[in-house]
Amino acid sequence: MVLLRKHLANHISLCLSVLMIENEIFRALADPTRRAIFEKLATGGMNASALREGVDISQPAMSQHLAVLRSAGLVREERQGRFVNYEVDPEGLTLIAQWLAKYRAYWPARIEALEVLLKDMDQ
Repeated sequence: MVLLRKHLANHISLCLSVLMIENEIFRALADPTRRAIFEKLATGGMNASALREGVDISQPAMSQHLAVLRSAGLVREERQGRFVNYEVDPEGLTLIAQWLAKYRAYWPARIEALEVLLKDMDQ
């Protein structure tokens, strides 16, 4: 019984961790500036100065946005001497893909049920 409780507690803890990470990911991407930064990084890694090009944002604000994206696991940094390059973290993308997969499986059955309902209504 004790072993079952420990296993259940570990499973619940893991589920809560995944939910918290999902919340962080979507909270990070909810901001249009962070989405733009993320999309820019999706084209390839670059430093904060390059990310600021074409965007009216201060260096401290860019640093804060990058910190939120890093905290959510969407972006990682690589230090090269005194320079820091940022790139999309594939692990964060995996979490997004897994979240979407849950709902991708849901919709075909719902659409099929709707088709059946519409056919029944036509008759």
